[in-house]
Amino acid sequence: METAGSVTGLSRTERKARERAKILQQEEQRKAFKLVSKILKKTEADWTKEDVAMLQQSEGVVQELKQRKTKRETLKRKLEEVFDDPEELKLKVKQLATAIRKAKHPVVYTGAGISTAASIPDYRGPSGLWTLLQKGRSVSVSDLSEAEPTLTHMCIMKLHENKLVQHVVSQNCDGLHLRSGLPRSALSELHGNMYIEVCTGCSPAREGIRLFDVTERTALHRHGTGRRCPKCGGELRDTIVHFGERGTLEQPLNWKGAAEAAEKADLILCLGSSLKVLKKYACLWCMNRAPSKRPELYIVNLQWTPKDDLAVLKIHGKCDDVLKLLMEELNIEIPAYDKSKDPIFSLSTPLRPDEEDSHSRKLITPPEGLEVCSQEVVHDSGGASVSGGWFGRGYSKGRKKKR
Repeated sequence: METAGSVTGLSRTERKARERAKILQQEEQRKAFKLVSKILKKTEADWTKEDVAMLQQSEGVVQELKQRKTKRETLKRKLEEVFDDPEELKLKVKQLATAIRKAKHPVVYTGAGISTAASIPDYRGPSGLWTLLQKGRSVSVSDLSEAEPTLTHMCIMKLHENKLVQHVVSQNCDGLHLRSGLPRSALSELHGNMYIEVCTGCSPAREGIRLFDVTERTALHRHGTGRRCPKCGGELRDTIVHFGERGTLEQPLNWKGAAEAAEKADLILCLGSSLKVLKKYACLWCMNRAPSKRPELYIVNLQWTPKDDLAVLKIHGKCDDVLKLLMEELNIEIPAYDKSKDPIFSLSTPLRPDEEDSHSRKLITPPEGLEVCSQEVVHDSGGASVSGGWFGRGYSKGRKKKR
């Protein structure tokens, strides 16, 4: 008669035997993968009889390795930059210009690719932040105060001025759309603006636009800038929406404006965005509409995007090159960026005397003779709660440390 103790002992022994068998099986599988992989690296002419026999015995392993190879090659192709030849580029831009002329409510979605000409790195390009991190390389945090609106930023502003673009939805936090002269009412900065800090303790929310990057001390789940609201004394916070966070600020995110623009859009032009984040925002694509009633999609990007198959036209070219050709087709002169007309100087809120040493970032210096005025802005708090993802100092996707 078996006792409870002996049954327990047998059960434990059986578990250990199973675990041991599983470990041995995994070890044998690793050896098989290693051996088959070594064989497949040879040419068929170099296979020995033993090699052929091993491949025949390991059909499952062979199929798995082939699938892995195909997947690696596919991912590699998606990361490659492709350039249309000059003539093809001109033809595509001509087609885009015709579509923009016909559109009643064209909307532009922009990503990091439109700011690379301002020496601001993108994320998924050959030298992008994510790409470098995946290769195990270090990424330094640079001061972006020297960056100025690019040709693309100025073209977008001018297209809006000419009523050929109704709204701009940007994932960028570099503030260059605002500095180009694009009205804030026509701009949704979904992931924040590095020059803006707000007091959410005030009702409505109180906003201050600075002449320096306010994110110096902030990071994922840590948004306090170290300065205080002059009205309520509460700590000011940045407006950045890091990867994995949810953006709830009314401004500068302006989700309401973005959603309304998407609802009315009959044409969406995506510039310099991988769309790997934007594709997740269903309200920007109006997927509840019938396919025939969705806006026409045009994409300008050197790399593959997950929306390519849905695009009417994919243009493989640098944003500045494409926009320059587009403005020529539309017969619109491209305005040069004029620092003396940069709105950030008239919108900025000066630091109080006791805040002068509250940051070490370089200031955007106004042109000589330009008087910097201050303007205090208040916004209603609230807005839709939507997942965000600009990476800034939170680009490592680090999680909040456990205490």
